[in-house]
Amino acid sequence: MAYVISDACLSCGSCEGECPVGAISQGDGKYEINPDVCLECGSCEAACPAGAISQG
Repeated sequence: MAYVISDACLSCGSCEGECPVGAISQGDGKYEINPDVCLECGSCEAACPAGAISQG
C-alpha cells in the first residue's frame, strides 16, 4: 500500500528529495504522493519532521 501525507504536513519539502522515484510533489497546501509511482520504500516517512507520512 502506497504512502500518504496527512494534513499535518508542514510543506517543508523534506520528503520530496528523499523519494528515489520522484513520486512526491507540491499539492494544494501540502505535498502529495502519487500512489502509481510510490515504491513503498519508506524513505519519505523517515524524512518527515512532522510525522505526517504513513502507509495508506
